[in-house]
Amino acid sequence: MLAGLLFAVQDAEDRPGMLAATLPFAGVTLIEYQARLLAATGASQIVIVVSRLTPELLGAIARIGRRGISVDTVRSAAEASARLHPLAQIIAVADGLITTDAVIAPFSEDGGDALLVVASGIATPDYELIGGGLAWAGIARLDARRLAEVAAMPSDYDVQSALLHAAAQSGARHIALPAGDANAGHGVERRGAALEERSRAVMMATLATRSSWFDRWIVRPIAGFVLPPLVRRTASTAAVAAGGGVAVLLGFGLTLMGYNAAGLIAVLAGTIVAAMAERTAWLRDETRLERALRLEILAVPALAALLLGYSLDSVAATDSALVIALVLVVAAGLAERAASVLPRAAWWGSPPAYLATLAVLTLVRLPMTGLALTAIYAFATLGATIELLRRQA
Repeated sequence: MLAGLLFAVQDAEDRPGMLAATLPFAGVTLIEYQARLLAATGASQIVIVVSRLTPELLGAIARIGRRGISVDTVRSAAEASARLHPLAQIIAVADGLITTDAVIAPFSEDGGDALLVVASGIATPDYELIGGGLAWAGIARLDARRLAEVAAMPSDYDVQSALLHAAAQSGARHIALPAGDANAGHGVERRGAALEERSRAVMMATLATRSSWFDRWIVRPIAGFVLPPLVRRTASTAAVAAGGGVAVLLGFGLTLMGYNAAGLIAVLAGTIVAAMAERTAWLRDETRLERALRLEILAVPALAALLLGYSLDSVAATDSALVIALVLVVAAGLAERAASVLPRAAWWGSPPAYLATLAVLTLVRLPMTGLALTAIYAFATLGATIELLRRQA
């Protein structure tokens, strides 16, 4: 059983009377964001160590509970130990820590105690030193017995610090904080004014983990300009998604009318907007909208290819373009299905990547060539995924 342990003890540095855990972050509170990361690792229960229950914290706990996760609040290690299964494996996240799913994911694997660490020479003052020239970077995997050990200590201890040192003394494995884009935005933050910059870094880091060239070279640069204002102004994610949907429908209409290049460019623009909305929904924990947008991003390129084939055939009075489009959609669908369980190579195609390729070739007046080359690209991706699956079998 995997459980999460969060902390809502420290006060915000620039907002008197507010807990750092309840500071706004990317449209939700920081502790909601942490809980969502834990849920993504498979945690079925979350225990929150609190100093006091503020209205903001109570509201955040209620929203976390709506995800179907069991949420308990405690004030001591003894209470936490009593709420958790004695064989549970616990992922603890430091009070006020901002991180990404890529950093926290390794702690969901089976194993003994483990601590995320960074060299003390480059650690921020908010990272606690654990000796050996290392500092704790805010994430730990703990055996439930550590809580029982801390519960036996004097009552004036700090639960988070005591757990950390109990794990360190038990010989916990050290996991180094990843370098580069993977840890962008990672750190402990208790200032509301600084969270906006952190949220931007986290958004860029989540996009960086997507290896598709379309996400890296098209979506990510645009997101760097578009997403921060969207989050800062708390723009409605549904409104952004609706705007992308309008562009897609306009593109479909233009393609059916024979304006193929303009139609595909409009569909591509709508797909990029949908990708922006999907990332915003992910940050704001709008689960249903996120899933719907993810499906849209997969389905829209397929429909665009089929409409292009139909449009070309209606002029040439043949069925060849539609047949090629059908082959493209089938190959792309099989490749996407296979690639969903594999680490993606940068050159592999994805539905938006196929759409971008098709739009560019149509723009230079090579729509039939575009369908054929994109179909070949999809088959190359499919072949690569099959070969990788064979090696892993």
